[in-house]
Amino acid sequence: MPNDLDGLEIFVAVAEAKGFRAAGARLGISGSAVSQSLRKLEERLGVALVQRTTRSVHLTEAGERLYSEARPALDDLRTAVAAIGEFGDEPRGTLRIHVAVAANNFLSGPLIAGFIASHPYVKLDLFFSDEPVDVVAEGYDAGVRLGEVIDRDMIAVPISGDIRLMVTGAPSYFARRGKPKHPRDLIEHDCINWHPTPTAPPYKWEFTENGRDFAVDVRARVLTNDPALNIRLARAGAGLCLADDRMRDDVARGDLVTVLDEFSTPFPGFYLYYPERRQASPALRALVDYLRDARKSGGQLHASGRSHLTGKR
Repeated sequence: MPNDLDGLEIFVAVAEAKGFRAAGARLGISGSAVSQSLRKLEERLGVALVQRTTRSVHLTEAGERLYSEARPALDDLRTAVAAIGEFGDEPRGTLRIHVAVAANNFLSGPLIAGFIASHPYVKLDLFFSDEPVDVVAEGYDAGVRLGEVIDRDMIAVPISGDIRLMVTGAPSYFARRGKPKHPRDLIEHDCINWHPTPTAPPYKWEFTENGRDFAVDVRARVLTNDPALNIRLARAGAGLCLADDRMRDDVARGDLVTVLDEFSTPFPGFYLYYPERRQASPALRALVDYLRDARKSGGQLHASGRSHLTGKR
């Protein structure tokens, strides 16, 4: 029976990563070691679990059945092992967290530094990406996204206050082109826009008028996936961009000017989220408690309300 369990974690990684090399990168071993372990598992079970091609790996019918049964069982085993840490003095283990790129400002400052200082036996593996991801299927303990795009079956813990996006530009730009008086005027302006991935459409700028929400499909003279670059381009007079409180200092100095403020309303910010149906490990509970305490005590995130472009869709 114990031998039957050998290689299951590697098999699950292959099924999710859809390749030996990618699975090896996730597990910290070579692609050849992954292939060898999977072959031994198939030999012990007497059935092929994957169909191998030169470019990808696909599960057989038997592989699909084994994955559907093994994945939740491995999750339960990991939680049980992690829970042993409760019998020690401190939570232990590695937390894998998928983070929206726009949330990096919240997680790169004193908050995370304070957490790892307070919990010396917990390691963090933070992966930043705006690609949509199923945190359960991809093996993450939790994720960080805007509250409005988190599924309802997740437990969500706020890590930022509300966010407000503002249209901003340099005085030199407004001297050349004038200021828009209504969001619909933006189609006549040069805009610096954002999209999260190469295949995603440009973000439609969202506004509110008389309680009604609407979006404007602006003309993007420049399109990037780097919100910080958009701010720098706006500062240089290249066009208008949509930004949040990180341009506060620029506005105070007069390097940037906001327009259409009356059409911009706050929306819920970033949340740490994790599956409601899965028992949180001691390490994840420690992070959740730390975030909640930081909010209650008026910590950096709550007090400043500062963020980078949200990636709001």
